[in-house]
Amino acid sequence: QVQLVESGGGLVQPGGSLRLSCAASGNIFNSNVMGWYYEAPGKQRELVAGITSGGTSNYADSVKGRFAISRDKNTVYLQMNSLKSEDTGVYYCNLKTFWPRKGDYWGQGTQVTVSS
Repeated sequence: QVQLVESGGGLVQPGGSLRLSCAASGNIFNSNVMGWYYEAPGKQRELVAGITSGGTSNYADSVKGRFAISRDKNTVYLQMNSLKSEDTGVYYCNLKTFWPRKGDYWGQGTQVTVSS
């Protein structure tokens, strides 16, 4: 079984920075994508950034130039800079595997609050 453990959320002032981490353990196939999603109160969960096992990344338009995703094997990081109040929400780590077996796994979520 696969487990994802997140850390690094908290309260930060507008313009500040936070770094989220997510460590995946278990039977993880090499063909995979790790990513971060966020869920604002009353809204649907949406993709913030993703990175493949080969290192290719993509970002939501709203965070381009402010956030950076990286990974070291099965640990993924999200460096969040120039945080805005609208970045407030619960951030979830996600792992998708494709071959030889498809899988979709989620972490427990970590709260990020941007407020003065």
